[in-house]
Amino acid sequence: MTIKTAKVRAADHLIDQLVAQGSNLIFGVPGESYLPVLDALHGREREIRFVTCRQEGGAAMAADAYAKLTGRPGICFVTRGPGATNASAGVHVAHQDSTPLILFIGQVARGMTEREAFQEIDYRRMFSQMTKWVAEIDDASRIQEFVSRAYRVAISGRPGPVVLSLPEDMLYDMIQAPNLPKRISTPRYAPAIPVMQRLQDRISQAQKPLIMAGGGGWTVAGIDALRRFAENQSLPVAVSFRSQSLMNNNHPNYVGHFSTGHTPYLKKALADTDLLIAIGPRLGEITTAGYNLLRPPVDDIAIAHVFPDPNELGRVYTSELNLASDTESFCLEVANWAPLRPGRFGDRTASLRAEYEVFNDPQSVPDDPLAPYFSYLNDILPHNAIFANGAGNYAVWLHRFLRYRSQGSQLAPTSGSMGYGLPGAIAAALTVSDREVFAFAGDGCFMMTCQEMATAAHHNLSLTVFVINNMRFGTIRAHQEREYPARVSGTALTNPDFCKFAASFGAATWRVSTLEQFKSAMREARDKTGLKLVEVLQDQRFLVPGKTLPV
Repeated sequence: MTIKTAKVRAADHLIDQLVAQGSNLIFGVPGESYLPVLDALHGREREIRFVTCRQEGGAAMAADAYAKLTGRPGICFVTRGPGATNASAGVHVAHQDSTPLILFIGQVARGMTEREAFQEIDYRRMFSQMTKWVAEIDDASRIQEFVSRAYRVAISGRPGPVVLSLPEDMLYDMIQAPNLPKRISTPRYAPAIPVMQRLQDRISQAQKPLIMAGGGGWTVAGIDALRRFAENQSLPVAVSFRSQSLMNNNHPNYVGHFSTGHTPYLKKALADTDLLIAIGPRLGEITTAGYNLLRPPVDDIAIAHVFPDPNELGRVYTSELNLASDTESFCLEVANWAPLRPGRFGDRTASLRAEYEVFNDPQSVPDDPLAPYFSYLNDILPHNAIFANGAGNYAVWLHRFLRYRSQGSQLAPTSGSMGYGLPGAIAAALTVSDREVFAFAGDGCFMMTCQEMATAAHHNLSLTVFVINNMRFGTIRAHQEREYPARVSGTALTNPDFCKFAASFGAATWRVSTLEQFKSAMREARDKTGLKLVEVLQDQRFLVPGKTLPV
């Protein structure tokens, strides 16, 4: 028997665990509470790289975007107290988006707990509602156990965030390191055979079935199988809020997305549907228009709900068929079915597709100044371009008129968090450097995380930022106009010169107010590498496509 004698510092052991699990990027803001971790990263840049961000919320959002693109947990390190509270914005995104993320927080030393030491917070109490698991590693010999469990919890069932607290004195401890663990893979849960047989029967009996795809945890194999399932059965596929890249929007079976401000044709399509096959979405508030398109607990529409966590099934809606399965396993199974009703559903799918084409056409909102901008992007950008955005009324134009055509092309928070676009684009530029990356933000949204321009510049990233500037918090102004017409309060903004701001980080910049100027700026921007910003001056009369303020 070989007796191990070598010992390792806890912080180095921790980094070894991350490398063993395949993590190659850490997003974070340095803090004195985890100095040994920063030291452990020194000289290991080829294995795992620390991406220095400028605010913890942006770091956590970037980690979320990394996870969306790779399917592996995004890793974020922040310091205690203010660092952790700032990072909570990104943790909440990961929670509602069902994204695997592991947040490591430096904590006060073990001998100082329960004294309200400098920046001390009980993270179990703070994060318990928005995470799958929160723990503190107070024994360095258990680091491998806790980290392995964190990866497993983050990617199992409904993916989500995990928080691990690291007492700063623990990170200096010397331990006998165990053998490195095997890389943890996402567990797969095949749907129950009897329920799948019932689903076949229900599809065979249905007159107007509809697929709604969404949620987190999708893989390339699952997305491809979803396409084959839809093609084989001639079924229409709609997607839930901000899940548009689950199917190529140019595909003839794709019929649109459920979002804020639902479209009449999809509202009618859902009302006419006699079997909703929900693959992955939670059927939450935004997707169901405040739980009105589908009324809980038992709607008139028969629902077959596929979800990786059985605790979610029946939580809001009593479905006719509950399939506890991950989306990949389910879609791989149904993709192999022979056509159940040959020729039955094709006409309706084609009709819904035609209505989507009209809705997606800028001519559907005559005289709208922004719609043609996004249609133009469809014409000139490659199919695998990545578009990241946060929240704001500008995103209504983006989601309606831009077509997402490949896996991972849409990075956007279903939680509706502002500020996500730039951190998401930074993660994309670091993770898939062979794809063109674009961040979209309104003027209010951009300034939530605009300091991450420094991150993009520091790491020499190539990406383009669009700032849609209407000098207000547009979404709240639209709500305000609906509830309290002509009584503007708190929504007007005074902005900096965005082009000069971006130029101070070395970015190439353009300011445009017409479509021709936009086309020219795009041609020039795409010929350049590095950081770029295009400010689009929006006509302030427009609230959303087709709706304007009274003169």
